[in-house]
Amino acid sequence: MKFTLSWLKKHLDTDEPLDVLVDKLTMIGLEVESVEDRGKALASFTIAHVISAEQHPNADRLRVCMVETGTGAPVQVVCGAPNARTGMKGVFSPPGTFIPGKAMTLSVGTIRGVESHGMLCSGAELQISEDHEGIIELPEDAPVGARYAEWAKLDDPVIEIGLTPNRPDCAGVHGIARDLFAADMGTFKDPAIKPVKGGFPCPVSVKLDFGDTPSLCPAFALRLVRGVRNGPSPDWLQRELMAIGLRPINRLVDITNFITFDRARPLHVFDAAKVRGNLTVRRARDGETLLALDGKTYALDPTMCVIADDEGVESLAGIMGGETTGCSETTTDVLIESALWDDINIALTGRKLGVSSDARYRFERGVDPAFTVPGLELATRMVLDLCGGKPSDIVVAGEVPSPDRMIDFPLDMLSRLAGLNARPTEVKRVLMRLGFHVTGQGKTLKVAVPSWRPDVHGKADLVEELVRILGVDRVPLTPFERGDSGRKAVLTPIQQRTRKAKRALAARGLTEAVTWSFVARKEAELFGGGAPELVLANPIAAELSDMRPSLVPGLAAAAQRNADRGFPDVALFEVGQVFKGDRPEDQLIAAGGVRRALARPFGAGRHWSSNAKSVDAFDAKADALAVLAAAGAPVLALQVVSGGPAWLHPGRSGTIQIGPQNVIGHFGEVHPRTLDALDLEGPLVAFEVILDRIPEHRAKATRAKPPLELSPFQPVTRDFAFIVDRAVNANDVVHAAHRAEHKLIAGVDVFDVYEGTGIDPDKKSIAIAVTLQPREKTLTDEEIEAVAQKIIAEVSKRTGGTLRG
Repeated sequence: MKFTLSWLKKHLDTDEPLDVLVDKLTMIGLEVESVEDRGKALASFTIAHVISAEQHPNADRLRVCMVETGTGAPVQVVCGAPNARTGMKGVFSPPGTFIPGKAMTLSVGTIRGVESHGMLCSGAELQISEDHEGIIELPEDAPVGARYAEWAKLDDPVIEIGLTPNRPDCAGVHGIARDLFAADMGTFKDPAIKPVKGGFPCPVSVKLDFGDTPSLCPAFALRLVRGVRNGPSPDWLQRELMAIGLRPINRLVDITNFITFDRARPLHVFDAAKVRGNLTVRRARDGETLLALDGKTYALDPTMCVIADDEGVESLAGIMGGETTGCSETTTDVLIESALWDDINIALTGRKLGVSSDARYRFERGVDPAFTVPGLELATRMVLDLCGGKPSDIVVAGEVPSPDRMIDFPLDMLSRLAGLNARPTEVKRVLMRLGFHVTGQGKTLKVAVPSWRPDVHGKADLVEELVRILGVDRVPLTPFERGDSGRKAVLTPIQQRTRKAKRALAARGLTEAVTWSFVARKEAELFGGGAPELVLANPIAAELSDMRPSLVPGLAAAAQRNADRGFPDVALFEVGQVFKGDRPEDQLIAAGGVRRALARPFGAGRHWSSNAKSVDAFDAKADALAVLAAAGAPVLALQVVSGGPAWLHPGRSGTIQIGPQNVIGHFGEVHPRTLDALDLEGPLVAFEVILDRIPEHRAKATRAKPPLELSPFQPVTRDFAFIVDRAVNANDVVHAAHRAEHKLIAGVDVFDVYEGTGIDPDKKSIAIAVTLQPREKTLTDEEIEAVAQKIIAEVSKRTGGTLRG
């Protein structure tokens, strides 16, 4: 929601400075997102007079201008604008001025041998228009030396606030001013809207026709104004609209846009000459279409509410009008409409058609029903003032609802719920300034809720209103009693895993990235997704059409973008959501990463001390296992089997699982076909593990950590080499060795795999180093040999391997 300071002051008589108003808006719940003060940004730009403009001696398209700035002797400026000429007035910027349109600070320069001591500016350079073909031309009466922003009335700050959905009343400047009035920021200007007397019956009738279905329009008010003169709006109205980013169109349309932002009351105007017969508000019919004011044609269905005449649909109710009956410069008779619409239906229709408009934004949040007819009266008065004409009587179809909400509010409720103490007179004053009707003198007040506050339903809502206006800084600081018991865990298990996973990957040299949760259909299908239920109904871009089934495509694309910009050796990771279906259990938290080119875990890129080596599947495997270990996975229970999903190279990839029924993740080199399909360059390795699939630890009887036990005895290491079938995985040998004597064996590591001379073609040699850690006494040679025999026997039993001679 944007508005200018001068616009706010039309509703709030205040002398408070801008920074105080901005701080107060945020403190009362209307968070200020930005303040654009063009007067401050353009303070150095002044009005100047071009005394002379001579041809540049060394350039055909440049002119040497002598410019009177009003601050002393004329200055010399070299200008390339085709409209620079003797006698004109323009906008001058001296050396040292920051030019917003060029993002540069101006300095004295020499252009083709001629010094230039400033600049004559275009609208694009001041970022007030897109015109960059010529410099700004000002009228002859423009005062030389005056600040251009003040003279052109561009010094009005524009404030943008972020509205929460429960405050539709503040979708208009009038409502914002009321909140500031309640917070003692000035005096609220709220004159009564005087009815405009009609001079004749409205010739167009309105019918609400919803048959046996629920009504989507509680009330519809209409009035005809004959003999209007439409055309460009006055300067003040155009300035207000342009300041908040709206394009002025003509007086009639601009009036409706102004009231939309001024009073949070969307309206619509029809060119009466283009309306055929009477108006009917009904549900759309199958096969009907509407060419809307945005130039697009929308296919309608019976779930949508429309306004139709005798020839068909003329407007998408509460969202956007039709181009056929739109008002133009030739409009002489205008129908002004002010209606109430079903807020849920407006939201569903807008979402289904992908239409966003200022009217939809307000109607789907809820407008003030009591302002339906007064809003029409206000628009009529503005039309008569700006366009002339004669108004008809108002026709109202349906009935404007008058919700009667009365709340019994105990005064002690404020201190009980918020810990804030306020005098009864203070409570009454705040509520009454916010528009509530308050009666009662005892400990309980009777509070009537105004029609523009659909978010207030009970006592707690009134407490919230009082706290935000009186100020949360008035809530006293109260320490919590800590007690003697230990603190309970704040983070859930998946939150703890997420944080630990990020730390582990960052420690391995990967950089965290945040990518879109959406991918293109081709990428979704390539990575196991593409299901119909994961297709977005209204994607923000054609290449972001599906919910992502994997983190890898987004990371791979980010790595390629870095490579295209000269950073080929990049390692990225992300911890985020992936989507396997539309059920809650199909939304999983995954940790994924990619390494590209020479981005190895311990030093990326080329270096004189060693030969550069490209990333390989084992780098991705190490990353995946590091994540799982940090996230609390049972490392000894993890199984690594060869092969992975189709997007990985079949001979250079692996799957990490705890049994075949619980696949935790994959790693490996990205398949060349995948690289080609995504237009990527290798080498590229990737991994992805599902943190949700890590088994939960059994709850311990106590939260106390067990004591650290360090053995005082020397560990013993023994090496074994086994001849096994080529199909046997090294992981099977490691697990078998662990099983032999798990109390003594502290670690088993593979340090060699050999195939070749001296080994049968269908066999291979796997060498392991086994570390024995005694805890009670130093092991004797006999005890070490006994453990060694157990290891040999267990490996032989589990894998069929024999000790290599």
